[in-house]
Amino acid sequence: MSSAPTPSRTDRNIIFISKGTPEDDDFVTWLAPRLEANGYSVFADIFSLETGDRWRREITQTLQTEAVKMLLCCRDATLTKQGVQEEIGIAEDLVKELHDPRFIMPLRLEPFKKVFGIGELQYTNFEGRWADGLVELLDDLNSQNVPRSDVVTINRNWENYRRRRAIQIEEAPETLTSNWLRITELPDSISYFQPKGAINQPAMCAACRSHRLPAEPYLRGFFSFSTVDEINLMYGDIGKFELVSTIPLDDFLDHGADAPSIRRREASNLFTSMLRRAWEQWCIDKGLLRYQWSSVPGFHVTDKQIDLGKKVAWGTQGEKKTYSALRNTAQKKIWQYGVSANPSLWPFPHFKLKARVLFANAEGENAGEVIADKKVQHRSRRIICKGWRNKQWHGRERAFLELLTNEAPYIDLMLADTARVRLDALPMFLTSPVTTTLPNTMLDEEEEADEQTFTASPAVEQETE
Repeated sequence: MSSAPTPSRTDRNIIFISKGTPEDDDFVTWLAPRLEANGYSVFADIFSLETGDRWRREITQTLQTEAVKMLLCCRDATLTKQGVQEEIGIAEDLVKELHDPRFIMPLRLEPFKKVFGIGELQYTNFEGRWADGLVELLDDLNSQNVPRSDVVTINRNWENYRRRRAIQIEEAPETLTSNWLRITELPDSISYFQPKGAINQPAMCAACRSHRLPAEPYLRGFFSFSTVDEINLMYGDIGKFELVSTIPLDDFLDHGADAPSIRRREASNLFTSMLRRAWEQWCIDKGLLRYQWSSVPGFHVTDKQIDLGKKVAWGTQGEKKTYSALRNTAQKKIWQYGVSANPSLWPFPHFKLKARVLFANAEGENAGEVIADKKVQHRSRRIICKGWRNKQWHGRERAFLELLTNEAPYIDLMLADTARVRLDALPMFLTSPVTTTLPNTMLDEEEEADEQTFTASPAVEQETE
């Protein structure tokens, strides 16, 4: 079988940059968007590869079949890299196939030793001012009729990558705070109940969904963690119920059940629904304000839990005590911190918390009606929360849990009068093998010091109004 023909030069439009990592990254993230601003299409392995790509194959294929020129970053540290040498070898073959002796265009970044095969090629000098080298390079690309588009598209990932690299990494471990609460205790079994005789099925389903202890309708009956006596006491005005089966919870989640017949996936979804309802009832019992976000409710602190502007101390033994606000004023509004919680059984049972900030109109020191306009809610979060750092978000999560648990080490969510789910009251901590040079601590008085936390610049306000 013959190999596919190499596309002609007229089929090619990619300027391929052959570079070394990390030596040439700063230069490439400077050069690439400027080439794109002049209408050229650019490929470099900094971010052009999608997750899961076989990166070496993707690089090779792009160079072999799409590249119209190869810009070669030239310095000794780059030219000695095996990957760059392989790219030079492919490019030398393309010089012959495409009949383009200037297919390889060396870019001199610093003095370098000549490399066999490209030693006699004329280079573009970027050793001094990069801007001077760019002018010369653009002239060369234009004179060689390298294809470009009249529609300019600059990939913003060049700048995103540059910013990420600006954060210095240190070889030191760092403890990170997650938004996961581990479930440490579950009931041993779950029960299935059916009515004795005829019953108003819609009324039964409505009662299951409205009672403070979760029950999930299924077929003619429902699943619950209560006893049969408790069930008949709770639903006695609807009818009489009998226990059909009691299933070990582990088996129920791993395999489903036969009586009644339910598959594993349905069983898992049914149980996570019960966990979610138990969490919501716990928040309601704490007096939190319920607000329906796009798909799940969030529960927010109010003046019932904490005064406006008062900070909550948090920190475990061995940690420095830190203080975080959960309610405060900003731009004639009152913001109130809260969370949504999503239960999950994989890779182990846990709740994942999502931070929420809800805005209400300020009526003096009191919160008025929650702002109903979702666009105003979104705009307020963009402006007021823009300056909050990750440390502040994590601090508010810790303060929220500390406030509601009153320093208890766990949270009990009731599934029945005699059955519960127990969560760790502290989020899970992870250890990263490296850390960044970003600020890791905040003084108490600096917790809200960033003016962007509460006031946007006039330009931002004007832009978002």
